[in-house]
Amino acid sequence: MCGSCGCGSAAVITLLPDRPVPAWMGGRGRFSRRAARVRYLHPRDPARSDVLLADFDHEQVHTDHEHTHHEHADHEHADHEHGRTVELQQKVLAKNDDLAVRNREWLRERGILAINLMSSPGSGKTTLLERTTRELAGKVRLSVIEGDQETALDARRIQAAGSRVIQINTGVGCHLDAEMVAHGLRGLDPPSGSIVVIENVGNLVCPALFDLGEEARVVLASVTEGTDKPLKYPHMFRQADLVLLNKTDLLPYVDFDMKQYMADLRIAAPDALLVQISATTGDGVQAWYDWLRRRVPAPHD
Repeated sequence: MCGSCGCGSAAVITLLPDRPVPAWMGGRGRFSRRAARVRYLHPRDPARSDVLLADFDHEQVHTDHEHTHHEHADHEHADHEHGRTVELQQKVLAKNDDLAVRNREWLRERGILAINLMSSPGSGKTTLLERTTRELAGKVRLSVIEGDQETALDARRIQAAGSRVIQINTGVGCHLDAEMVAHGLRGLDPPSGSIVVIENVGNLVCPALFDLGEEARVVLASVTEGTDKPLKYPHMFRQADLVLLNKTDLLPYVDFDMKQYMADLRIAAPDALLVQISATTGDGVQAWYDWLRRRVPAPHD
């Protein structure tokens, strides 16, 4: 997990919509352009951490993202001297799970459904969300928490399609965690009776390990990735409530065995629903929309 994959310890949250900063963040006016000091902590050697000066278009919120196995090395060494083995990995997940419970309660109290959308890079998450935003406009209130290591490119695409969006940049981190999502939710401030899609960082490993407080998990795969992904990354697929198999319009041009894929998926995730789609052409997306609309929560007064 984090200690072996090299996650960093800082995240930057960018609020894209031009609206007042929520009071909980100490905001009093509208977002303004300013230089931001962003510190990315090296996961293994704090002395090698970088301080970057970047100019951002909107107000930013910084959150310490402490989830590396190698932090507090002196404390760990002292514990070993006393004959105890400290499982930092378990501590990391336990802390995250506690925060995820709080996120889930926060969402339920407000009548908001959160969906964790996960995939490998380039599978088509952003393209799907662009189409979903446009075609469900006026039918489902949808907002997005966009997770990427760098840039706000995908967030701006989704915003241009009409969705409210907040960008979370993880630096060297390879997944979102519950603390990042907590800040994102409060900055986004989604309305009651709406759906928040959390577009996780493109990665088929670490995102599956971290509960964000979501009610449902969706894995987006694509035929261009090959047939073998459910068996090669079983934990990711095992966590899925819904698997969307994207880019089916390319089936005539790629080496992909649909029957084998379906059989392997039944092994890895026997309870997951499989829907074949093309986010580019729109084929099959109605089943995705129906799945979403069935889960729209009743708004709270």
